Amino acid sequence: MKPHRYTVIIADRSSGAVRRVTISLRPFFAATLGIFALPVLIGLGAKWSARTEIGDLQFTNAALEIENGSYRAATGELTTQIQSLEGVINELGARAEVDPAQARAMQKLPAVVKTRAAGGSPTATMSELSRVPLASPEDTFGVLRDLLHGLESRLRIVRKDVEVREALAAATPSIWPAHGWLTGTFGGRSDPFTGEPGFHQGLDISTEKGQPVYATATGDVTSAAYTGDYGNLIQLDHGFGLTTRYGHLSAFAVKPDQHVRRGDVIGYVGSTGRSTGAHVHYEILANGKLINPLQLLTQPATR
Repeated sequence: MKPHRYTVIIADRSSGAVRRVTISLRPFFAATLGIFALPVLIGLGAKWSARTEIGDLQFTNAALEIENGSYRAATGELTTQIQSLEGVINELGARAEVDPAQARAMQKLPAVVKTRAAGGSPTATMSELSRVPLASPEDTFGVLRDLLHGLESRLRIVRKDVEVREALAAATPSIWPAHGWLTGTFGGRSDPFTGEPGFHQGLDISTEKGQPVYATATGDVTSAAYTGDYGNLIQLDHGFGLTTRYGHLSAFAVKPDQHVRRGDVIGYVGSTGRSTGAHVHYEILANGKLINPLQLLTQPATR
């Protein structure tokens, strides 16, 4: 069946001209429908495109939220580590301070004693960062985390060194063992009984009988007994190869194996043994060898 065709007549009244236009109904409606459908199709395409973009944005946003969460966790961990390091550094700074007089005595210790207390104190630098190519924030966080872990390990080593230094400071004989006046020095002198040349192994500090005798450093009592020419003798072991002796005492205030601190009263001045009067005979030994006590005595006989 042939499609219907229609003729439209257009007449101009002023000139009398007549124009005829023949149209087919189906193509006309198809064209009209296309004209009206085009905006709708454009809108639908834009809508579908927008949905795709929104989906991509949502996916990107979710990924960013996960990434930001990881960064927040990493930042929190780094902050905790930094605070821990600050605490350790402050602690070490406070503990590393030594009384100036005590520090002077420590500097005068024999090399063999200092060697026993020597330790490594490696320092950490940020140069490690410059050796690693940082391609992303994750790399930066990773390097910082590793560096902080390394610093914590190294600070533990430094802390051990500080503890050793504290122990050495406590073990250094630096105070006078009694209040009095110096009547005998370390080195060559005439024997007080025979007048012949001899060698005096320590210091003689004269004072009244019964005056207190003080431990010149922290340590353990290894002996407290009568010992030949020394009379009543106390010997202290301070560690690091350091030993002190206190002779001619009238009485003991400590017992063997007792732990004492610098400034504790350990006995009382007397004149026992080979002695010409009330005094305390004081010796210092480093690795079994006598040293001059005067080079270490930088503080009075008080705590």
